[in-house]
Amino acid sequence: MTSSDLAFTPATELAELIRARKLSPVELTRAVLDRIERLNPLVNAFCTITPDVALAAAREAEQAVMKGERRGPLHGVPFSIKDLHYTKGIRTMSGSFVFEHRVPDVDPPVVRRLKQAGGVLLGKTTTPEFGWKGLGDCPVTGITRNPWNTAMTTGGSSAGAGAAAAAGLGPIHQGSDGAGSIRIPSGFCGIFGLKPSYGRVPMWPISNNDYASHMGPMTRTVADAALMLSVMAGPDDWDRTSLEARPDDYVGKLGAGITGLRVAFSPDLGGFPVDAEIAAPVRDAVRAFDELGCVVEEVKSGFADSHDLIRCLWSAHEAGNYAQYLAQWRDRMDPGLVACIE
Repeated sequence: MTSSDLAFTPATELAELIRARKLSPVELTRAVLDRIERLNPLVNAFCTITPDVALAAAREAEQAVMKGERRGPLHGVPFSIKDLHYTKGIRTMSGSFVFEHRVPDVDPPVVRRLKQAGGVLLGKTTTPEFGWKGLGDCPVTGITRNPWNTAMTTGGSSAGAGAAAAAGLGPIHQGSDGAGSIRIPSGFCGIFGLKPSYGRVPMWPISNNDYASHMGPMTRTVADAALMLSVMAGPDDWDRTSLEARPDDYVGKLGAGITGLRVAFSPDLGGFPVDAEIAAPVRDAVRAFDELGCVVEEVKSGFADSHDLIRCLWSAHEAGNYAQYLAQWRDRMDPGLVACIE
């Protein structure tokens, strides 16, 4: 299998090849790191790359395989973490000069679970400052570019994760979403992203908008997202909002079909302008769900102008978290974020 083949082989297949001793975790990790070294300067998906950490984990995974041991469903599979979220011993900047040199001493539940499942951490993917907007530029790391057309944006705020998945810089990537931050870059980059139900995946540290905070998978296939979510989901004492119920068997249910599933559809989310070239394929998707046996219902948002409501809530959130940094860091912060705070 060539390096290009490995770059776009789904995580589900990679895990099976490793389990069967047909693929070396070290070989896989080196191939992904080589591809990151070659392509990251073009798309700027990773802000921190950790080859030593990744190769050490890959060697441990390989030794375990040779002993007949299996760490978990992600044994030897590379993954990334968004720069907003802590990683023990690895720089976590949150896309801001404020935390340019921060190195946490703890892994949050999701990172811990991905590692315990056998995953190999490649590094941190880019985000706009504090994940505040749906674009991919950042004062510290610059512009993250869409692999399909580097003149175009990836969207955000999980910008690097979207670019990395689309460019084949690893099979699975963690994103987070408060107001579209998984869904926007997934759509723009042509990958699969899922914002799980509230509380399904534990969040830590808890923010002042925990009602909107969700972590989820960003991958190239639905099956890979199901595999990743099966590891990420489940209750944890570190997050008081995490659901007590154990998650479903997402991988096992992939072939069950969706007949009878209820699907809500809004053509404009309560009044947002929609271009005709966007509206047409969305309507095609609605018809596809209907043909697959789903019960599709067009719904209204319930708000006369939801955009104003979202802006109000978002500005309050940004001010509550980041106004404290303006006195010292204003000139090095994203001007748009400063305006949002003020």
